[in-house]
Amino acid sequence: QVQLGESGGGLVQAGGSLRLSCADSGRTFSINSMGWFRQVPGKQREFVATIVLSSGSTRYSESVMGRFAISKDNDKKTMYLQMNRLTPEDTAVYYCAADRRTLHSIDPRAYEYWGQGTQVTVAS
Repeated sequence: QVQLGESGGGLVQAGGSLRLSCADSGRTFSINSMGWFRQVPGKQREFVATIVLSSGSTRYSESVMGRFAISKDNDKKTMYLQMNRLTPEDTAVYYCAADRRTLHSIDPRAYEYWGQGTQVTVAS
């Protein structure tokens, strides 16, 4: 059973940076892709970035491209999201996700496993 846990959220001033981590514990079978999504109250969960674990190939939403960077450490079974030049529009609960089949899907319904989420708040 895959178990995901996010950390690293918090409050930051606009223009600042945060790094989120997603640790995968208890994995007993192969994961193809992991990703980050975010959600604000009253809105649908939004795609942020994905990474294919075998190749390191990445994909980003237009709203974060050039500011955010997704990465992985396979030995530590941890995925990261480095977030730079944050704006108040980046305020959301950030979730990490993983799936055994999908590659770079931007649809949250394609992901089987989810973390509990971590709050990121960017003050203006």
